[in-house]
Amino acid sequence: MTIQRMDDAGIVADGLEAATASFAELGPELEDRGRVGGRWADRVVGLDGVRVDVATVRTPGGHGRLELMKSHTPTAVGAEPNAPANTLGIRRTMFAAEDVEDVLARLRAHGAELAGELERYEDSYRLCHVRGPEGIIVAPAEQPG
Repeated sequence: MTIQRMDDAGIVADGLEAATASFAELGPELEDRGRVGGRWADRVVGLDGVRVDVATVRTPGGHGRLELMKSHTPTAVGAEPNAPANTLGIRRTMFAAEDVEDVLARLRAHGAELAGELERYEDSYRLCHVRGPEGIIVAPAEQPG
């Protein structure tokens, strides 16, 4: 048996509001907000005293979701906020975009910066890595035509 689908990806951010606003600028809509905690959460994630605020955003078309989380307890463990793209672990989330330059301009209004340059990959995509709140990297990719 194989998996059926990918339901969501989780991103921990101390600045939950800024992260949510930055992702909303890309087009995902807020689906749900809430607080998660209790013994069941402790057992699932393998930590004690879990209390997390969660904002779930759904991508346009409804095919994907992101759970943006602020950990109140236990305190979030700091990572290097501007870790390079080759750091172990999940480093970026890529989204298909109609106009990558428009997305870049809108994210810059939220304090995001290019991690490198806007480039063309062969004849298939124009893309870039954009570092937003707390060093979260988003990669808008525009397919020609």
